[in-house]
Amino acid sequence: MAPPHASPASPDNAAQVRADQWHLDYLSVKDAHRISRGAGVLVALPDTGVDPHPDLTRNLLEGKDLIAQRGDGLHDANSHGTAMAGLIAAHGSGEGLGALGIAPEAKILPLISSTSDNYGNADTLAEAIDYAVTQHADVISISSAGVTSEKLVRAVSSALAADIIVVAGVGNLPEAAGVGFPAAQKGVIAVAGIDRSGRHAAFSVSGPRVDVAAPAVDIYSTSFGGKYSKGTGTSSATAIVAGAAALIRSKYPDLPAEEVAHRLTATAIDKGPPGRDDQYGYGVIDLVAALTADVPPLGFESTGVTAPAPPGTGGDDSTVRGLATLGVLLAAGGGYLIWRRHRRAGDPPPRISR
Repeated sequence: MAPPHASPASPDNAAQVRADQWHLDYLSVKDAHRISRGAGVLVALPDTGVDPHPDLTRNLLEGKDLIAQRGDGLHDANSHGTAMAGLIAAHGSGEGLGALGIAPEAKILPLISSTSDNYGNADTLAEAIDYAVTQHADVISISSAGVTSEKLVRAVSSALAADIIVVAGVGNLPEAAGVGFPAAQKGVIAVAGIDRSGRHAAFSVSGPRVDVAAPAVDIYSTSFGGKYSKGTGTSSATAIVAGAAALIRSKYPDLPAEEVAHRLTATAIDKGPPGRDDQYGYGVIDLVAALTADVPPLGFESTGVTAPAPPGTGGDDSTVRGLATLGVLLAAGGGYLIWRRHRRAGDPPPRISR
């Protein structure tokens, strides 16, 4: 799922690239990094490979080429995979210089599952996911969407069963008519895109499987040959959410994968119509809230009791419904905690863990 628009940036504008990474300020990344930087987390990246960019080298491991069935995944003739790796885990080239990832202390496992023209198939992606499971990945970031296969369904299911957080993009219009796989598979965090103003990006696919949204327009990151790139597409949003998952898993290493997803959806800032919708899912990710909010665990929902409403919200939808609603929510969109559904931009922050 290549960004609809991508262009190289010169290799000597490290300061400008950091300044142009508008999503860092939008998501309060500096504040989030005071809490977590992704240390100890391994993110597998099935894509076009990753070129060893200077802003990434400390966090880049040897991976595997699933197309050639040889090599370590440390080359990229397309730039897509390198850009995604930078959004997840770039550490920059100095104070305020170079590209900075959401989780700059996480490790990247590069897996080549798409060719240099950005084409791949479901079975090769499945092989990459299976390999990530053998390498004990904590997060798998899949910036591609398309048709599925029995092998891919099994691979994703195996990853989820292994307590791995799987994040995937919903797809870009007009190429995709609906949410593609693996984002459409239950248990996967399906990511849509927003523009600079925080509105639904026109190219981002909508549908009942959308879980969360993240910045996806004019996103600067690393590229091959030590250069930088600017991309637009739900690929970028997916990598950003994968970085967010890495931050959470680093701070809460014993938290199951489904609870990590729960934190992302439960603390998301609602957009569009109140509650979950097909464009934003449960809302735009909020890194600081996801790392600090006192979020009741998923099991709390099955008790049928009433959870306390967060400050600034009405009591209407703060009741935790029980197993019937949980089933509907899971089927509808990965569905997680109800009491966060009406948190809007400008509302007071959620309760903070002490």
